[in-house]
Order: sequence, then C-alpha cells, then structure tokens
Amino acid sequence: MARARGIPQAGPRAVVGRAQFREAAGVGLIMVKEVDILGSPQCRLLIYLVIAIACYAEERQIYLVLMEGDPVAFHRGSMPPEQGRKFDPNSEVCKAHAKHLVDSHYQLLQSTLETGSYNKLYSFKHIVNGFAVHTTPSQVKKIKYAPGVKLVERDRKAKLMTSYTPQFLGLPGGVWAQEGGDRNAGEGIVIGIIDTGINPQHPSFAYDPTNPFTSNLSRFSGACEEGPRFPTNSCNGKIVSARFFAAGAQAVTTLNASFDLLSPFDAVGHGSHVAATAAGNFGVPVVVNGYYYGRASGMAPRARIAVYKAIYPSLGTITDVVAAIDQAIRDGVDILTLSIGPDEPPEDTLTFLSVFDIFMLFAQKAGVFVVQAAGNQGPTPFTVVSYSPWAMGVASCSTDRVYSGTLILGNGQRIDGVGLSGPSFGDGLLQYKLVLAKDAVKVSGTFPRTPDYIEECQHPEALDSIIVRGSIVICTFSAGFYNGTSTVTAIIETSKVLGFMGFVLVANPVYGDFIAEPVPFYVPGIMIPKTNDAKIISQYYEQQTHRDEKGFVMSYGGRAAIGEGRAASFTGRAPIVSRFSSRGPDFIDKSRNPTDVLKPDILAPGHQIWAAWSPMSVLNPILSGYNFALLSGTSMATPHIAGIAALIKQNNPSWTPAMVASSMSTTATKYDNSGEPIMAEGSDTSSLYPSTPFDFGVGLVSATRATNPGLVLPTGYEDYISFMCSLPNIDPATIRTATGGTCKQSFSAPSDLNIPSITISALVGSRLIQRTVKNVASMPETYLCSVLPPTGVLVELNPTWFRVAPQGSQVLEIKLSVNRTLDGFSFGEIVLTGSLNHIVRMTLSVMPVSIS
Repeated sequence: MARARGIPQAGPRAVVGRAQFREAAGVGLIMVKEVDILGSPQCRLLIYLVIAIACYAEERQIYLVLMEGDPVAFHRGSMPPEQGRKFDPNSEVCKAHAKHLVDSHYQLLQSTLETGSYNKLYSFKHIVNGFAVHTTPSQVKKIKYAPGVKLVERDRKAKLMTSYTPQFLGLPGGVWAQEGGDRNAGEGIVIGIIDTGINPQHPSFAYDPTNPFTSNLSRFSGACEEGPRFPTNSCNGKIVSARFFAAGAQAVTTLNASFDLLSPFDAVGHGSHVAATAAGNFGVPVVVNGYYYGRASGMAPRARIAVYKAIYPSLGTITDVVAAIDQAIRDGVDILTLSIGPDEPPEDTLTFLSVFDIFMLFAQKAGVFVVQAAGNQGPTPFTVVSYSPWAMGVASCSTDRVYSGTLILGNGQRIDGVGLSGPSFGDGLLQYKLVLAKDAVKVSGTFPRTPDYIEECQHPEALDSIIVRGSIVICTFSAGFYNGTSTVTAIIETSKVLGFMGFVLVANPVYGDFIAEPVPFYVPGIMIPKTNDAKIISQYYEQQTHRDEKGFVMSYGGRAAIGEGRAASFTGRAPIVSRFSSRGPDFIDKSRNPTDVLKPDILAPGHQIWAAWSPMSVLNPILSGYNFALLSGTSMATPHIAGIAALIKQNNPSWTPAMVASSMSTTATKYDNSGEPIMAEGSDTSSLYPSTPFDFGVGLVSATRATNPGLVLPTGYEDYISFMCSLPNIDPATIRTATGGTCKQSFSAPSDLNIPSITISALVGSRLIQRTVKNVASMPETYLCSVLPPTGVLVELNPTWFRVAPQGSQVLEIKLSVNRTLDGFSFGEIVLTGSLNHIVRMTLSVMPVSIS
C-alpha cells in the first residue's frame, strides 16, 4: 500500500490526532479521535482501514494523455513519406523510435505516480505520441503538470451509431462498370473497420478461389489475432487482418466471458453489418426465416477488410477506439470507417481538440481517408457528433424501397403498418377472431395487474389460452414500451407459446405515435405506429364486440387478417433525410456555439439497410439466429461513403484524403428521384419539411460523378492547423499543446479553410474568401462561374470564368456582403460549369447578422 500523505506510519506508539479526509468518491468526512495504539491491535486495524479508504476511495477512471515528441509516422528519422505514400512501420528506424516512445511513457508514469495507483492500458506511438492510463483523479493531476505532457482528457466512453443501395446509388452501371465490374470494384484497397468485430463465417466475407485477388498488399502489415469463435484461418484473403482492443473496457468493468469475447468475433452484429455494407462480396443471397429478400453487395465488393474490434456488448471506451485507430494506421489501411464514437461533445476542450478528433486529424495527415457517423440524435439542431473538417461526417437518408405490411379488418378496411412478416394462414384471405389482449386477461391469477401483463402481451401466463389461441391478438403500446422494458421479442414469444394466429401492436393515444422499423417476425405480426390508425381498429373492434353490463366480453365478432409484409415496392420518394439523423450546424464547444464548418458533410443511405449480421446478436435478441439484418442509423450510412471512397481511391491512387472528400462533396445532388429538393423527416415521421445543408450537408453522394469530378479542392495538414489557429478567442498555445502545430500562417477566419463549402455563422458587412481548385481531369477545361445566393447575401465571384490546364490550379475570390439581416441561416451555392460537362458545386450556409 502506498503511504498516505499526512498520516504517520503506524508504529509502537504512533498517535493519530483528529485526521480528516475528504474523498471525491463520496466517502465523506472521516474523523479519528486521538488514541494511543500501544498494545491495541483493534486501533491499529482502524488506522490501517482509514489509510486504505484514503488511498482507494476515489474511483479510478481512464485518462488519455498526449505527449510532446513526434510519433513514428511523423518522426524525422523515419523519413516521412511523400504525399500519397505511407511510412514503413517495420523499418529498423521506426521500430527503434516506437520502443523509445513506449519506454518514455513508462518512465513518466513511474517517476510521477505512486506505485500501485495506476495501470497503463496502451501506448500510442504510430500517429500520436501518448498513452492511456487507469488511475484516480488525484493521481492524474500529477500527470497534467509533468514535463512533456501536452494534454490529458478523461475517456468519454464510446457507443454505436446504429442490399439494395448499390442499385439506388447507380453503381452497377456506373463506377463498377468503369472499373471492370463487380469482380474488380475496390480491388487493392484496404478498408479498416473499427467497430464490434466481424462474423468471419458469413458469406459476405468469404474468399472465392475462382476469382482470386490480383493486387499486391505488400504495403499492408496487419495481423490475425485468434480467440473465441475466431480461429487464425478466419483471415482468408478477403479479411486481411483482425485485431481486438479491450484494455479500456476491462479497466472499467468486468466483462462477461459468455459474450464479451476477447477476439475479433462480432457478438453484436453491428460491425459485420458495417463491414458488409462497405466491402461485402457481390450478390450474396439474403434469406431470413426462409424468405428470399434479394441479394446484398458492398459498395466496393473487391476491397479487402481489416477489422479492429473496440466495442463490446457490455461497454465501449474511446481508449480502445483510439488504440485501434493508431494500430490501423500502422497496419496501412487506406480508408478508416468509424460508425462509432463519443455521443456527446468533450467537456473541457473545443470539439476540434478532443483526443478523438486529434487522432482522426493525424490519421488524415498519414494519408488515410476517415469517414465518421454524424450521430443519431436528430432531428434537433446542433446534435452532430462529427465536428472536424478533416473527417467526413455522414448523415442518413432513405431509399425508394419500402416494406409495407397490411392489417385487413373484417369490414374490408386496410390499415398499413410495419413488420417483415408473412401473412396469417391463408395468405391473408382467411380472417380470424380479433381479440384485445386486455379482454383476454385471466380473471384470477397471482400476476400483477400492470400494463406489461394486461395489455402489452409480455407474459403468456396472464392471458387465457382458450380465448387467444387461433386468434389475432391486439397488444397495446403502453408504459412498458414507453419506458423501454417491454419488447416485441416478448410478444413474439407469447404468440408462439399461446398459439396466436398473429399479433397487432397498436399505438396508444396516451403515449402518441411511436417509431417502428421493419423487423423480421417468424410469426405473423404487424405494428401500427399511428394513433389515428389505432383508433380505426379500436372503433371496429368495439362495434363488433358484445359486452355485458360490467364490460366483460360476451362474444367476439371482429375479424382480421395480416397481409404479406415482406415484399418490397420501389415507388417511394427518395432520398428523404432520416428523422434520427443528427443535424447541424456544427459547433465549437459544449455550449454549442456555432462554427464556420458545414456539418454533416454528406448524405448516404442509412435507413433500412440489409447487410450481414451475427447470429449471437447479444444486444438485439429479436435478431438472434439471423445472418442478415435490416438496420437503420448513421452507422449504416457511413460505410456507404467508405466503400465509395475506396472506389475513388482505386481509380485515383495518388489522391489525398481531402481530394477524395472534395470529389464526393462537389458532385453530390440536392434533388430527389422526382427532381424536387430533398425533404427531411421531422419529429413526426408522417410529415416532411424542406431540408437544408444542416440536414444533408452538400447533398446525396453520387458515386459515378465523384470518380470524375473535374475539379477538387486540395487541403493539407498545415491548412487544418491554420484553420484551428483562426478560431475565435483561441490561444495559439492551445493549438500547439493539442497538435504540436504552430500558428505560423493563421487564416483571417475559419471560413478560409479550402474545403468545398462555405459556412459563415455570423456575417457582418462583407467578407472576402478564397477557394483554390485543381483540375484533376486529363484535358484542359473552361469553367463558367455562377451563384445562387443565400437570402440576405450578395455574392460576387472573381473571375467569372477561367480555363485551367490538367493538374493546374485556379484561385477563386468570393465576396459575400449582407444586404438584409436575418435571424437564422440562409443557403445557396456556387456552381462551376465546365466545357467538358463537369459540374462543381460549393454549398453556401450564411447567417447575415449586420449590414455594417
């Protein structure tokens, strides 16, 4: 035990006099009266107990510590690579520097903290110099002021941001055709997936010996870590690397060995879904409960997958995530996919300067394209969790595929609902007795008369099997569902045990409409999430049900059938921004002060996406045993962008991450499949509103146009440092502390960063902004410049036209002037139309606050 300060060592005649200890962990005030312990073992034990409380009452937490000194990737002795090339982590110089950094981390901890008071979890050494330590708040204060320490941040924990889309995005006849078809799309590119792991037995990740990979991955140096359910041969050529990171999770909680598997195996399903969406094999049949839903393909079906498991069913930590990022860059991935991350802004620093965002910055500096989920806290403004311009934040939208279930009442009325369910017996043509669960509750029984028992169909023992058997039973969305304690899984089990012909989960006027997503039911079932539809069902039921004077049912006259809910139609308006997708504007701190960066960056399909799953399905019991899942979330949108980035990188191997991002941004569309502006779901999914760039970024990604954008806007690491140095009220020392960069060439304003959009959160009078475009086409091209100005803003362009040679650059001067003040943002765009049919768009988001 370490010696506690202020307490004398217990010796033969030691005396403790009114010692007081205040403990942050809530132990409170401990007082020991003056005693003589000579010959008193009881008192000596008491003193030892006091010392133990003083030492250990504080709750340990994980802290991320960044150090001065270059990491391996940017160490001068490692000879940093030229643009587009990666460092060789296996060189002797790199290995020696990595060892030096690890040794320095141990030396700092040993010389600063008390023995036994900490546990070092990781050393970060490839793209960031630092470490993660599990210790107490009082101990970490010592680290903050130790020589060489730049930044200390408490771990905020990490969470998940939880097919047909290749056709919806035009890939088969577009980019895939250009790159040799689905048998070549993404060849030679490695996509790193930091998530919950992967299900290696899934056909989406199988290796096809009849179609061997032709690319040489000698630059990639991953490894296959084995463990439960993940033998070494799980890395089969399609999966080229698989690692797991659990030190953070293990420090915070006791992992459950039955499902928190210490291997790259995916016990959740989320990581497999993400990996398959980005790079799953082409044309894998999707079969669930014996029904064929079509074929699924990843965006880049020939790309290779490197797996970095950092999230566990019990817990996820940022510590494990950033350790995975560090390793992925060391291994040599080309694309990094983050459908996970902190779900709240940092507490004590700017959003751009959190440890998580700094890791993404240095991944970008190392030449890796980073794509990040925008978050699932929409439709409220200021909810994005992707803040930084060096990572592409992805919003979610729907496609035009719709799964509609139908409840057919005995009077012929048809009520649309949700549920991937087969029809009730007789293909929905035969109708069955309709029973409200509340009317089938047993009169006697020892169960409590709570909503989950009497109306939510959660407990078979509460219902009279004679009444409900062979019937279609109406279960009500009540308190249990509202509080999250009741589940559709329990309804399905009740249906199976009692022999329902089918079930209907209806909205409750007390709680309003609820959100329902299609889920495969292995028994006939349908969810009716709208209270108006539920009222129609209730009125029909009561009209057909005969009750006595006490309200007890004498006879059930209502009839109903459940129609086929698994057949898709492709007539919907799309895309529509998903209700849950987090909204901008971007912000700089926890107070949500807006900043001059457009977030989210781009829109991609993330609503009802079929992809691979893990049969363990620990967090979603309703999907247990399934190999595929239909999921929604910005987690699902993010790998679409990762896969498309792989296609772009394959076609343009020398492009930097900023050029890849620019190519998608300037070619995106703001119009849906009907030619109208993209709409968005609000809190009420039945009503839509005209969306803005704070809903969808620059618009829906266009994979085909993005591979041939004409112009790109190149941006580098030094530009991002200048951007941060230009943030309002920023201390240059803060930037140097966080990044190691210096404010040599600060921009006049953050909006000067050379990205393919312009956002000004407070335009006063006029502002002159520059953008530099580079011609990446093979021929010279002439561009005409035009503008759709935001309301209240005059926009002047110079030049109004230009001609640019291949690999040549052109500077555009953009003057924005307020001609009418507004209380909010208004939107527009700059359009550059090329003589070779390239069209380059830059979104404008401006709040005009003062004319002068």
